[in-house]
Amino acid sequence: MVEGRSKAAFKTWLADRDDAFRDAVEVVAMDGFTGFKTAAAEEIPDAVTVMDPFHVVRLAGDALDRCRRRVQLAIHGHRGFRDDPLYKSRRTLHTGADLLTDKQSDRLRALFVDDAHVEVEATWGVYQRMIAAYRHEDRQRGRELMEKLITDLSAGVPKVLTELTALGRTLKKRATDVLAYFERPGTTNGPTEALNGRLEHLRGSALGFRNLTNYIARSLLETGGFRPQLLHPRLG
Repeated sequence: MVEGRSKAAFKTWLADRDDAFRDAVEVVAMDGFTGFKTAAAEEIPDAVTVMDPFHVVRLAGDALDRCRRRVQLAIHGHRGFRDDPLYKSRRTLHTGADLLTDKQSDRLRALFVDDAHVEVEATWGVYQRMIAAYRHEDRQRGRELMEKLITDLSAGVPKVLTELTALGRTLKKRATDVLAYFERPGTTNGPTEALNGRLEHLRGSALGFRNLTNYIARSLLETGGFRPQLLHPRLG
């Protein structure tokens, strides 16, 4: 474990590894934080950096959410309420088009019939194009679809679609890392993200335990390592 989330922390950790370790690193999977990218480029320049598809799709999903909220506020003057069409469709909008049920498809068709939702529809279309590129069975074709998407978002996006403009800038800047995935399918930092998620949850769950025994017990329960008798000197 490395304390801190910064370029300096990652760079220092890499610098402390021996040459054999660094020479053996071929691929580095990462999220969109540029500090990790630059640290890897400086310390292990021969390694290929790959932006994990989860994080790329999340960028598009976040853009879709921001667009939906902006349009919601512009139309209704308030955040989404339970019966507002945009709010009711928030989860359906994040479902891959090939996985939509008939009910979900009908909901989206009804949503997009309203011209007031055209900006959401356009952003949703970009989100779906990204998913389709990653899911394409032909990796080369998937790469071409992603490259075309990045090109389309890099220029010619209507000014009103501010979320897509910002997404396009990010994807253009990290295009090499995004497209590298298609040459190395399966590259992911998912296991690391999962472990980090468990640690973060544990930290929140055990926060406030002043008794060391209780803290250890809660930690073991969280990690699935609980035993009827905790082997600890203070548990006599």
